[in-house]
Amino acid sequence: MPADSTPEPGIPGAPGSRGPRRRAGALSRKPPGRGRRGLLVTAWTAVGILVLGGTGVGYLYVKLNGNLRSIDLDHALGADRPGRAANGSETVLVLGSDSRSGGNGELGGGTDDGGARSDTAMIVHLYEGRKAAGVVSVPRDTLIDRPACTGPDGTRHEAAFGVMFNSAYATGGAACAVKTVESLTGIRMDHYLEVDFAGFERLVDELGGVRVTTTEDIADPDSHLTLKAGTHRLTGEQALGLVRTRHGVGDGSDLGRIQLQQAFVKALVEQVRDIGLFTSPKKLYDLADTATDAITTDSALGSVDALMSFASGLKGISAAKLTMITMPVRYDPADPNRVLLDEAGARQVWTALKNDRPIPRSATRGTATGEADSVVSAP
Repeated sequence: MPADSTPEPGIPGAPGSRGPRRRAGALSRKPPGRGRRGLLVTAWTAVGILVLGGTGVGYLYVKLNGNLRSIDLDHALGADRPGRAANGSETVLVLGSDSRSGGNGELGGGTDDGGARSDTAMIVHLYEGRKAAGVVSVPRDTLIDRPACTGPDGTRHEAAFGVMFNSAYATGGAACAVKTVESLTGIRMDHYLEVDFAGFERLVDELGGVRVTTTEDIADPDSHLTLKAGTHRLTGEQALGLVRTRHGVGDGSDLGRIQLQQAFVKALVEQVRDIGLFTSPKKLYDLADTATDAITTDSALGSVDALMSFASGLKGISAAKLTMITMPVRYDPADPNRVLLDEAGARQVWTALKNDRPIPRSATRGTATGEADSVVSAP
């Protein structure tokens, strides 16, 4: 896909986005820019493939282990963090990376200097017993207070107030993003998973595409996606276009794009659960090779053995057991390209997850939405 020259709204000092959007009563604003970046999607689905594909020994095991990249977040963040849950439940921060290195440059993401950004984040809470999960998508254009943090090169970054959520990753990398989320939620991120665009596209293609049903036509030249209403088996390129689409659906905002991502995640989870992977050893290896090459983890998950152990607890989570919401926000009346945390709703969400309880429906009642929740579903 051609590179997008639109300024990134998630970086401090960058201008806002362009393009019209429908207004919906008091919750009105312009859309935050073109949907060129924004992905991530199911890192834990990619990891789940390792349970099936990680059975190789010898050369294959070494090859898969060598694919993995990991970050020692415990060392970077120190001891001043929320405590771990006592009941065995875990919370994982899942980010989508945007880098011009490797294949991502051809997908139009990243920075001119070869750096990386993240503008999709999912807080994934795995409930005790691993039979269900709660997923909270954090809009990249949420204005938050970022704590002081240290970047991967050792540079100290002072705290910043009223900055874009995704500027934390741009400023100080994974450790800064994790520290920001823990500060925002009061919940410890037990693990970290990052997936890049190129790896996501390859993973979908290795799976043979993912089937989704659209309830209306989608035509978005910015994401290079055109789909008629109906059921489709999306290629990796089409899937990437779908989860980057804004202007073709809903109110044209980033919140609508998040709703598409959540619908696609559920379709992908079901496909991975249902596909007959054991019939082809080569298929198993190709999927495991793609999955391990696509992700960056915290050091605790930085080996095939650790990933297999972690993923073995995820096999029982079906799409029906995924509760997916967008973090409660409201449009910023002072800036149409930003959203603000809905404090009351967010408090309900974080309290529920801290206590390993389901996210209450009341948490998102009356908050801003993207008006695209019924556009895409699993067939």
